[in-house]
Amino acid sequence: MEFNIDKIREDFPILKRTVHNRRLVYFDNAATTQKPLDVIESMDRVYRETNSNIHRGVHYLSDLTTRQYEEARETVRRFINARHDHEIIFTGGTTAGINLAAFSLGEKYIHENDEIIISAMEHHANIVPWQMLCERKKAKLRIIPINDDGELITAEYEKLFSDRTRLVSLTHVANSIGTVNPVREMIALAHERGVRVIIDGAQAVQHGKVDVQDLDADMYIFSGHKMYGPTGIGVLYGKESLLEEIPPYQTGGEMVDQVTFEKTTFNRLPFKFEAGTPNYIGAIGLGAALEYLERTGLEKIAAHEKDLLEYATRRLSSVGGLHMFGNARNKISVISFVLEDIHPYDAGMVIDKYGIAVRTGTHCAQPVMDRFGIRGTIRASMAMYNTREEVDRLCEAIEKVKEMFS
Repeated sequence: MEFNIDKIREDFPILKRTVHNRRLVYFDNAATTQKPLDVIESMDRVYRETNSNIHRGVHYLSDLTTRQYEEARETVRRFINARHDHEIIFTGGTTAGINLAAFSLGEKYIHENDEIIISAMEHHANIVPWQMLCERKKAKLRIIPINDDGELITAEYEKLFSDRTRLVSLTHVANSIGTVNPVREMIALAHERGVRVIIDGAQAVQHGKVDVQDLDADMYIFSGHKMYGPTGIGVLYGKESLLEEIPPYQTGGEMVDQVTFEKTTFNRLPFKFEAGTPNYIGAIGLGAALEYLERTGLEKIAAHEKDLLEYATRRLSSVGGLHMFGNARNKISVISFVLEDIHPYDAGMVIDKYGIAVRTGTHCAQPVMDRFGIRGTIRASMAMYNTREEVDRLCEAIEKVKEMFS
């Protein structure tokens, strides 16, 4: 099927609206993507026709909603090519998934003086949970440095391993600068040393095919709302053997098998890690989003976004006084930049007046900003529904910002 940008844009109702009397240009996709009608209608349909708590009911509505929830789990399994559907744990999002990983893996495997490796380009959500684990267990955090282009220095990564290294947790794609990391090779290197690897895939799964069996990640974690699905839903994929070994993160209903005042036993996978009433409507919406991505074609999406990135890089490079950060050889459609002597927040506010949504600040990646010696950036992150014409509008707005502050 041909990649029809006009048809795709028709599928996203919000793109028809105006902001400050101008047609919306939405370049804040790394923060959250807009939702196609398929997702909106799938969730609306559950609320209107079948809504009922899942798994525990014996009545008709509960059975229908339970089936839709478990079908969504199978859709996720197929989408990332996991071996078993019970390796798919629904969470509240990437942050919730990483916190689950840090707690459960930490309780099982981390002891005093053990070491955990992360990188200098991580989102705060993949820094702070490991910091807290290290404080709790008196373990140590080791950091992979990045070079001036915003790429991990993989030679330094190898040097960080010691006989005390227990875990590695890495972002697949850097949210602040768009760098795509060579995670397959980095996972293999860790596994050669008997070290488990967790991958933050929040910025990767919507931009191209992810095969968790091929990557061989021990855990792979991502959010629904960054891949055209609803907020409040995410996925933690974990290898079956690992999920069987580690303790649950949250306790309560659904995740138990037998409860007495003397002892509680836990439910089988995946329910062991899904305490309480899950966000079943969010999961169904996520399933609809993944099916939409499959129909559209991840390869076609990647090709379109690559063209947009190359075009936007050329156009923005020609703007005087504009400096880009994150010039990795392999990156997704994110451009992070500053304008000489203009605070990113001020520039972003003016750009908004031209109907263009960009993100400003540190992007929950303060160590990246510290590495480059800057206070923050303006980030334009592009998705499948963006166009070259919208890039042109961004460039025009930037010129207006420069005129205003000159």
